[in-house]
Amino acid sequence: MTDRIRNYLAATPFEGPRLVVDLDVVRDNYRSFAKALPDTRVFYAVKANPEPQVLQLLAGLGSCFDTASVQEMRMVLAAGATADRISFGNTVKKERDIATARQLGVDLYAVDCVEEVEKIARAAPGAKVFARILCDGSGAEWPLSRKFGCVPEMAVDVLEHAHRLGLIAYGVSFHVGSQQRDPKMWDGALASAATIFRTLAERGIHLSMVNLGGGFPTRYLKKVPGVRSYGEAIFGALRKHFGNRIPETIIEPGRGMVGNAGVIESEVVLISKKSNDESEARWVYLDIGKFGGLAETMDEAIRYPIKTERDGAETVPCVLAGPTCDSADVMYEKVPYELPISLEIGDRVLIEATGAYTTTYSSVAFNGFPPLHTVCI
Repeated sequence: MTDRIRNYLAATPFEGPRLVVDLDVVRDNYRSFAKALPDTRVFYAVKANPEPQVLQLLAGLGSCFDTASVQEMRMVLAAGATADRISFGNTVKKERDIATARQLGVDLYAVDCVEEVEKIARAAPGAKVFARILCDGSGAEWPLSRKFGCVPEMAVDVLEHAHRLGLIAYGVSFHVGSQQRDPKMWDGALASAATIFRTLAERGIHLSMVNLGGGFPTRYLKKVPGVRSYGEAIFGALRKHFGNRIPETIIEPGRGMVGNAGVIESEVVLISKKSNDESEARWVYLDIGKFGGLAETMDEAIRYPIKTERDGAETVPCVLAGPTCDSADVMYEKVPYELPISLEIGDRVLIEATGAYTTTYSSVAFNGFPPLHTVCI
């Protein structure tokens, strides 16, 4: 947590759960990516945090944007970016949304099947397409393995089909899994991408771009390598598989761009036990849970750093749960958190590294609770 966030929380009254984002951290993160991969264009994954001030900052710094919907495109354009800096990176698109994107000036589209190619050929003739290939997501805390992408052999057919329909077969993309803590995981995906490049070149189709995807982590409870380590590993893999003919590259950081820039302030609503057994873990209920923005605690995949005003005192195992009337609204039960035994109802709890994938996962009004409020400083 930065001093700017700490001072803001101390100076403003608490009226409910809120995410506070330090824009200086976002700015520093963007510059770190640009420095670590200087010949790679940054396409910020808007879904991570589409707060207008975040988008405006990144647009002003020169960032491009990975969008998943027409609505996200409109937000990016409103923030000051131009359409040539937007990618329609969702492989599942309505044909009318493709047409709207083309009307807005967007010319870069993701595909992973011939059916999607055919939609784009009808709605955005002559557009650039890149084929997403499957990755197993090994080493990632939030894998993205089965829903998106196709096997590399099929990607060849998909891109050849695009070429035949008058589209520009532009490149290959992949995603090595969100919160990927192993910089070496890009190597295998780049080997597959290089094979696709060579195979299509033999058929007279010359690709131009590799989309390296996201996956760049933020620090939660475990240490993660710095952005420089990822840059060195990725560049080494590019040289290994493409030699001196390195293609145009782009990256799509989301979590790595904004995750460590935000802190959620919450309140303890209830502390209780389920029996009189002294060995039983205490239950600590917060005023925010899975439906309030902490969806990535599903299966306890993302374990956020949690701080209280009583840290330093004796601790006991605590199950952490949210406030809603849904039994799924439990964040951490398999592996309880050690929290101060002196923690009381009404105490403030800070959930750190929550700048990404929180507000966008917050429900509109489940049980009447409002969406997670965001403040940018």
